[in-house]
Amino acid sequence: MRYCFVDCRWEIADPDAGRRAYREAHIPGAAFLDVERDLSAPPGRAGRHPLPSAEQFAAAVSRAGIGPGVFVVAYGNMGGAERLWWLLRHFGHDECAVIDFAAWCGPLRGGEEDIEPAAFVARPRTDDTIEADELAERLGELVVADARVPARWRGEPNPIDQVPGRIPGALNAPWNEALPELPEGELVAYCGSGVTACVPLHRLALAGRTGRLYPGSWSEWEQRPELPIERD
Repeated sequence: MRYCFVDCRWEIADPDAGRRAYREAHIPGAAFLDVERDLSAPPGRAGRHPLPSAEQFAAAVSRAGIGPGVFVVAYGNMGGAERLWWLLRHFGHDECAVIDFAAWCGPLRGGEEDIEPAAFVARPRTDDTIEADELAERLGELVVADARVPARWRGEPNPIDQVPGRIPGALNAPWNEALPELPEGELVAYCGSGVTACVPLHRLALAGRTGRLYPGSWSEWEQRPELPIERD
C-alpha cells in the first residue's frame, strides 16, 4: 500500500486561492486537486458544484497519482478534503482518510510537485446519493441534515443563496461545528452546493452511520420554484 497526500484547499469567493496556497506551502509530495475544476462539474441547473462525471474524476485523480493500492490522505478546508473522501468512495475507492492541515507538525514545501500518474478506474455507486424529486416526495420519512451555517439554514438574506430558505423539515448540522445528535432513520445531507455536506457525512461515517448526499443541494433546489421552501 502506497500513501498519497492530496491538498484540497479552496475558497468559495476565490477559485484560485487553493492553488496559490498550495504553491506557497504544502505537505511535501502532496498533489493538488481543485474543488471547482477537478472535484465538480461546471455549474448550471444541477447547482454550483455538480458531481464530476466518472471520466472527469478518473482523469483528475489519476493525474494526482491515485490508483489501485494507493491510500489517500486528504487535507483542506471548507469541506474540500471531505469532498474528495466522499467522491473516492462514490467511485469505488474506499482507501482514504482526512486529516487537519493545521495539525500537521512536519515540514512544508512550496512550488509544484512532480507527481507520477496512476490509472484510476471509476466504479460508481448508486446507493449514496438522492435527487431532488425523490427527496421532495419523501420529506416526511427522511432525516434531512442541512450543513450550512445557522443563518443560511434559518433563511436569512445572504450573498450566497439567491433564494434564502431551507428544505422543509431539515435539521441544522453546520459543517464548521460539532456534529449535533440526529434522529435515527434514513439520513440525507445537503448544503449550499454539495461540498460542505460531505463534512457531516464523513463524521457520521466515522461514527458508524451512513447517509446519502443530495449533490445539487440548495443551489439546485432554489432554482426550482415548484419545490417547497421553509424559513424562520
